[in-house]
Amino acid sequence: MEKGGEFVVGSENVHLEDPWFTGMDTEETEMGQPNSESGEASNVVFSTEAPLVSKDSSTSGSCSCSLKKIKSRVAAKDTEFGQKDKSGHDKKVSRQYRIELGQLFQGAVSSHDWELAESLILSADPQTLNDALCVTLDAIWFLSTQQELYGITELIKKIIANGAFDFTRAALRTSFLASCVSACQSRTMSLADTVTVMAQRLHERLQECHGDEVLKAEAGAKVQKFTEWALKCIGSHSRCQGNNDRVNHCSAIEIQLQLTAFKTFLDLAGNQLTGKDFTEAFDAACFPLTLFSSSFDAGWASGISATVIQGLLDMLVEGGADNVNQCFLEASRFGSTELVRILLQIAQRNSLDVDVDLALGFASHYCKIGTMECLVEEGNAMAFLGPLMRAAERGCMQVVQWFVKRGCRDMELCLALTAATSSSQVGVAAYLLPHVPKHVLTALSIEILKAAGERSGGSLDGVAFLLRSDFLGDPAATYAVADSIAKSDDEAVAPDLRAFVREHWSEAAFLDGLKQGEEHYRNVMRILKRGESPISLRDLPAPLRVGIAYMPLYRECIEVDGRLLSQRLRGQLVEAVRMLEGGASEEVNQGRELVAILEHHLPPFLVRAPSNK
Repeated sequence: MEKGGEFVVGSENVHLEDPWFTGMDTEETEMGQPNSESGEASNVVFSTEAPLVSKDSSTSGSCSCSLKKIKSRVAAKDTEFGQKDKSGHDKKVSRQYRIELGQLFQGAVSSHDWELAESLILSADPQTLNDALCVTLDAIWFLSTQQELYGITELIKKIIANGAFDFTRAALRTSFLASCVSACQSRTMSLADTVTVMAQRLHERLQECHGDEVLKAEAGAKVQKFTEWALKCIGSHSRCQGNNDRVNHCSAIEIQLQLTAFKTFLDLAGNQLTGKDFTEAFDAACFPLTLFSSSFDAGWASGISATVIQGLLDMLVEGGADNVNQCFLEASRFGSTELVRILLQIAQRNSLDVDVDLALGFASHYCKIGTMECLVEEGNAMAFLGPLMRAAERGCMQVVQWFVKRGCRDMELCLALTAATSSSQVGVAAYLLPHVPKHVLTALSIEILKAAGERSGGSLDGVAFLLRSDFLGDPAATYAVADSIAKSDDEAVAPDLRAFVREHWSEAAFLDGLKQGEEHYRNVMRILKRGESPISLRDLPAPLRVGIAYMPLYRECIEVDGRLLSQRLRGQLVEAVRMLEGGASEEVNQGRELVAILEHHLPPFLVRAPSNK
């Protein structure tokens, strides 16, 4: 939806101006990315696609680069900068210097040369220090030894001591990246394939959202760029660890090191990070998991790959994130079952309330069966009625069947049948009807028809289906209920329903059908006796004469899908059989039995083969 100057992707609060988007742009520009572009709809700077480190840098690709070369470049740049500084140039205006310094810093961090990285920050201005803080914090999700933990935490401390201050951007960005790392560890495909899968999932997700198509396209492009940035970052660090286009699976010890590093950063940031910052970081961490959710194996949330993201989210909640329930509902809507499972666990550990029943409604509306299973079995969601009725009303058979198999109360089934009937979802009504106990149908028969008529929206196909199906299991009772509706002067009975039942299903309709049958028989007799057609109908065999007289009625009767004929049709059929049999039998007065008698008088080649109706 569109709200002011922002665009919300689904219900994920993915705004064009969200700080966790803004927080990913500067590093791409100052730390090795080419020029940036500014979105027309906002003042946010978004970087163009480029490698994490420029191609001409000796630090790109593999991490087997020579540290001597890096250090020689540093010395050369320091000399160059010194000359510029002596000539009166402020180092803040030397954009190219900052870019190259950022590239060198990335190489040093990737190579775990903490001494070199520390020497580089001495030449950095405040903005470059903020970028360096982001780059260093990104690297914590790839730590593997205690020595690396010590080196990177000391580097973070010195960057902050030298003037880095943008803790918000660093927290949001690294939360997003950590989520991507955790998600990619669960995958068996390459990172290149992951980009394709992510793009397709993002496209599908935007299609599910309402809003301006231009804004949706802009938001989608920007979200995709940042996710691709995260995957490139992951790929770069993975290659440094000797993994070719694959994400290394962390051990429990490595995960603990990574979470310790993040906790150190939070402690250093202190009250510089507000509750709003923690809330937005929580949202940033949850968002990528909804894109990757379709590729997770069942039970991923309980495996070691999810340990990092669980620890990260726990720390963000401890810091003041208050949007656990919101992210939980969004994950349920988009069928991110493993994220739902994680958020359930976080809510339980932190004694937070999450609305599992509302989440079940979201999941069922979008037919996310796996998520529905999780919410009921692990979240103890119990409010089936609302989601079941809405699914029946929409004709979503898969969801209706799931609820019925899980076990619904009699009243819930009855109300769902009413919802399906009112919206003329005949297939769903046919499925539900056998599951509603007869005593419930009998007690509420009139109310069911009244409610269905009131909310029919102009179509009474659902009501006609119930009557044709003999929904009370007793033709006399079903006809009696219909006649009661036709004769009712209750204002709660919709006029359209009353008129429909009166015309087709009432006792008056039956009597009218008898009259029509008598009139039809008299007309046929007139034609036989006084007709001037060259074909003498009186000379035809009796079965053919019967076929000519009653074939239209026969066809109309056999085309009815159900056990009962309308009272109007039944009246016409009763009169036809009475004429053919020389008087109707009192025992034979139901539609299907009467049709069988009529078939007996028709030529065999005109009789339809028996069906399983």
